[in-house]
Amino acid sequence: MKITKALFAGSSQLLKDKPKQKLPEFAFIGRSNVGKSSLINSLCGVKGLAKTSATPGKTLLVNHFLINDSWYLVDLPGYGYAKVSQAARAKLAKMNNNFINNSPELVMLFVLLDSRHNIQKIDLEFLISLGEAGIPFAIIFTKADKLGKVALQKQIDANKKELLKYWEELPPVFVTSSESHMGKDEVTDYIYSILETL
Repeated sequence: MKITKALFAGSSQLLKDKPKQKLPEFAFIGRSNVGKSSLINSLCGVKGLAKTSATPGKTLLVNHFLINDSWYLVDLPGYGYAKVSQAARAKLAKMNNNFINNSPELVMLFVLLDSRHNIQKIDLEFLISLGEAGIPFAIIFTKADKLGKVALQKQIDANKKELLKYWEELPPVFVTSSESHMGKDEVTDYIYSILETL
């Protein structure tokens, strides 16, 4: 299934300020500078839809994008390192947690991890917290074009092995590149397979 229409639908800090039209939400989150906004632009085929930056911590609000007039792609602020104060980081964490745990329309959370690196402690802690809260999630490894094919597979296998220490069965896992659009169809097809069951 292709994304043929993607429109910015609004930014919010609080659930009550979300777009009024209630539609299924598929949210994207990850550590600062993991390539979240670039992936969203790649999936939607609209350059500049989600604002990208070389500076981590660009997304400071919950941003809704209306996709094909039928569902929302939600861009959440990154967690972890960002060039903001500790108080601002705490505020972003509260905003994310409130949305993830309390938005009735949230169907799936995609957690983005950098395919070049070992899973970091902050990522593991975040994933474990989702499991404990019963939040449905999938994992997307980003920036797959930055490694050779063999090195990429080796790194992803190592990360999956690490995850299997905490889960008997892995959630859905995707490997993507915003540059080459690798994995784009797999992610959108997965979203539409879920929408068909709602």
